[in-house]
Amino acid sequence: MKRTLVKSLVAAALLFASPSLTMADSTTAIVDSAKTETVAKTVEKAPAVEEAKTAETPVSTPTFSEVIKEKIIEGGTGFMSIVLICLILGLAIAIERVITLNLASTNYKKLLAEVKLKLMNEGVDAAKELCARTKGPIASIYAQGLMRADEGIAVVERSIESHGSSEINKLEKGMTWVSLFIALAPMFGFMGTVIGMIDAFDVIEQAEDIKIDQVAGGIKVALLTTVAGLIVAVILQVFYNYLTSTIDSITGKMEDASNAFVDLLVASKKISK
Repeated sequence: MKRTLVKSLVAAALLFASPSLTMADSTTAIVDSAKTETVAKTVEKAPAVEEAKTAETPVSTPTFSEVIKEKIIEGGTGFMSIVLICLILGLAIAIERVITLNLASTNYKKLLAEVKLKLMNEGVDAAKELCARTKGPIASIYAQGLMRADEGIAVVERSIESHGSSEINKLEKGMTWVSLFIALAPMFGFMGTVIGMIDAFDVIEQAEDIKIDQVAGGIKVALLTTVAGLIVAVILQVFYNYLTSTIDSITGKMEDASNAFVDLLVASKKISK
């Protein structure tokens, strides 16, 4: 009887305990499911937050002036400044020569026709006044020839020739400085490179543990001065060749204009032979 009673009590206890266990398991499963959903939502939101931050802070690309400034600093302000000075002075002289030569270019055929008209209708004084008002080396040569018109053709030719040489020298003014800066810029660039390489080898000699990035960085800095010098020389060389060709063209026109002017004076009988 006692054993039967004990078994009955145990069975009843298990019967009442099983619903509680089932409810506890269900509660734990619900909590775990809620945590899983929260983590999944957090993971889904993370890329969106990162994309929003990326969109808010766009990467700015450096401008051309910033890149040039950075390279000058990397190459060293010493020799890079000298190369930059060569560029500034060379460009200043070259631009001034370009403007001057463009103003010196004259349509000598049109001017010669106007001088001829003045000579035929108003005389030598009116022609000289016209040439004095006109800018350019050809008008100056005409004015010089008209001043000696009464001294004979030989004197006029010599006067035109000497004055023409003087005008050519004026056209070539400053060209030697441009050629000097063309030579100096790469020289200073090479000098900066050599000095930079010496410094790099000094670092290699004194260092116990040589690192490739240190050596490569020093060599890069040294070579920047050479690149800068060559770029300056190329830019100034282009201007120099343009100026030289323009001077040659004006010189050729001056010779043709001088010959045509002497022929005009002889034909107009305003000059004694």
